[in-house]
Amino acid sequence: MKDIDMAKEFLDNEKLSLAIVKNGKLVFSSTGIGIKPLFTAVEQLKDELEGSSVADKVTGKAAAMLCKYAKIKELHTHLISENALAVLKESPMILEYDESAPYIINRDKTGMCPVETLSLKTNDIDELKSGIKNFLESIGLL
Repeated sequence: MKDIDMAKEFLDNEKLSLAIVKNGKLVFSSTGIGIKPLFTAVEQLKDELEGSSVADKVTGKAAAMLCKYAKIKELHTHLISENALAVLKESPMILEYDESAPYIINRDKTGMCPVETLSLKTNDIDELKSGIKNFLESIGLL
């Protein structure tokens, strides 16, 4: 079975929010919400993630930038933003998605996701990672 197919199975069968598979092994998984699971994976396993396959529930521009930075080989996501599509269009990553949207909405469904908003302010990965870290600290998740 291909890594991306394994990642999708883990995501759906284990009710995960993120599954990362490399060389037939699950290297990271999470039931966490928002950007935190992918941010954590990239921060903890950056070099190990190169060439891996990711299955994620929702992919906004920030997540797309993190995947590109980590040199992810394949990404499957249920929902992707147009801004994320634009980022990944410039990468060799194999992408499959179920649905696209103009942007990722916040949990209250009252506007744009705060991390999507943050990502629109930069195309610099170090600036983005710093902004995500500050955001996660500000809401008590780091």
